[in-house]
Amino acid sequence: MGEAAEVTIAAPLRAGRLVFVRRALAILAGAVFIYAGALKLRDPVAFASDVTNYQIIPWAAAVRLAFYLPWLELVCGLALVFNRLVQGALLLTGGLMVIFIGASISARVRGIDISCGCFGSASDKLGFTWHLVLDFLLLGVLVALWFWPRPAEE
Repeated sequence: MGEAAEVTIAAPLRAGRLVFVRRALAILAGAVFIYAGALKLRDPVAFASDVTNYQIIPWAAAVRLAFYLPWLELVCGLALVFNRLVQGALLLTGGLMVIFIGASISARVRGIDISCGCFGSASDKLGFTWHLVLDFLLLGVLVALWFWPRPAEE
């Protein structure tokens, strides 16, 4: 076997690894949204309170958002995990992340010290900088998945 045979064998292996990495990232991102949505579903009133702490929308809108947003996160997370309607899930979760990052930065600039409410009390010990780092990492994964070439079967 010559060099041509090695190239022929190596290309499918490399493509297989890339498909695996893409799926692993989609499952990881999906799991984050499933976890966040499930935590918010347990106590929507507390989540509505967290939303109003940003001082962007009134209480009535925050309550509506608190009953809708966790379900959206859950459904989008499940879509990413189970590889269904992935582009729509990426578009929605990416948009949510951009809005959340913007709201967090806006609150910080206005001097409002907030708990993000993303993961309930699980994220209370993280400072603002760490929240932003994790948010931008998640957004980066979502953007990478959006632009990553998809195999024909998706």
